[in-house]
Amino acid sequence: MNIEPARPTAKNPPEQFAGDAWVDLIAAPHGPEQRAMVVKVRFAPGTRTAWHSHARGQYCHVTDGVALFGDRDGNVFEVHPGQTLYTPPGQEHWHAAPPDAFMEHIALLEAGEDPATTTVWGEHITDEEYGRR
Repeated sequence: MNIEPARPTAKNPPEQFAGDAWVDLIAAPHGPEQRAMVVKVRFAPGTRTAWHSHARGQYCHVTDGVALFGDRDGNVFEVHPGQTLYTPPGQEHWHAAPPDAFMEHIALLEAGEDPATTTVWGEHITDEEYGRR
């Protein structure tokens, strides 16, 4: 067994996030036979990701606030604390906090065969896409 060392909180890059979001790495692979990664992400009010997809899908478990998730079909889902949203492999989507409150979720995803495909980032979402709820 191993007690994992605490890692410093990192701020997510503006190429991938509009607004301020911070990530804490909870678990990462120890070797090539492992793929799972777990992170805690905290979004400031109004912060949103750019469009993106994950090679092997993603689970997001909301721990604080209300999370907004959007898909390319124009759906926006409100996910509340204690609820988990699953996004299938390859589905483009975004995550966001509402304009007036912080939001936090724990994300679980697996690395792709090629690490560059684990998360594929696209363009930033528009105000119209963010406002559809």
